[in-house]
Amino acid sequence: MNQLQLIATIAERDVLRYTPAGVPIVGAILQHGSQQEEAGVARLVEFEIPALAAGTISGRMADAELGAAYRFEGFLARKNRNSKALVFHIIDFSAA
Repeated sequence: MNQLQLIATIAERDVLRYTPAGVPIVGAILQHGSQQEEAGVARLVEFEIPALAAGTISGRMADAELGAAYRFEGFLARKNRNSKALVFHIIDFSAA
């Protein structure tokens, strides 16, 4: 199973564009910070992750407020076929 749920803020966002097939798409950088427990010890977790919203969700993503916290749902996939870098593909999000 490849599912990811994440509460994060939108740190950066590209403008809405269209693929050659006409699919609307928006790229973004999401920023997360939380405290997690690992092996009984509290650990501060902070990271940025590249994200992509395609199709109908892209319009909502393009209008979302920068810096606001949202609950994102989606999956991870390679940036492209030959890359080892991962991108978070957003399939839904709502206010956190």
